Amino acid sequence: MSTQKVAVITGASQGIGEALVTAYRKLGYAVVANSRSITPSDDPLVLTVPGDISEPGVGTRIIEAGLAQFGRIDTLINNAGVFVAKPFTDYTDEDFDLVTGVNLRGFFEVSQQAVAAMLATGGGHLVNVSTSLVDHASTNVPSALASLTKGGLNAVTKSLAIEYAARGIRVNTVALGIIRTPMHPAETHDALAGLHPVGRMGEIGDVVDAITYLENAPFVTGEVLHVDGGQSAGH
Repeated sequence: MSTQKVAVITGASQGIGEALVTAYRKLGYAVVANSRSITPSDDPLVLTVPGDISEPGVGTRIIEAGLAQFGRIDTLINNAGVFVAKPFTDYTDEDFDLVTGVNLRGFFEVSQQAVAAMLATGGGHLVNVSTSLVDHASTNVPSALASLTKGGLNAVTKSLAIEYAARGIRVNTVALGIIRTPMHPAETHDALAGLHPVGRMGEIGDVVDAITYLENAPFVTGEVLHVDGGQSAGH
């Protein structure tokens, strides 16, 4: 069996996901990178697998491609996610299907397949990406579907951490504040900064540092690590 460690990263074509690909390569991992529109990499140790994680079969295909190329899966980062902020009564069936499809179904299938692969090699690490809005709802950001889906990820993190604690698989989550990514137009940044007690938005590097910490923390599992400028503590 190959000794080259392998990380799978969803939502890997821009923002946090793209930075995580770079970070895991620096840690010495081969990377399986997925997003809907990802393009091939020049790096022979980065395998790109395009596909919409919310569609049945795609999660399985990502893990199978990683196993075929690199022979093992050590880490899965469930970074792909969507956020639709609307008043609760304005959400449509299409909104529900989109958000639950990416945030829950997208987590479910790829994680099942990754855990099965990790059990075969004696362990691994799942990292989920959530939001502090689950713990600290805000009058400024109506977010029922985010809380419904990402709250599920926070809960399943603890469930899976305990289910697999004795079998070498750790499961953790980073719960984020608002991070400066291409998702947020520059003209909104000042207003978004004010939503955090520390008075600024998070940077992509803040998230990468937190996930890298969890990767190298063998005694930490079942943890929801808030990277949110104090949001979850109060305001």
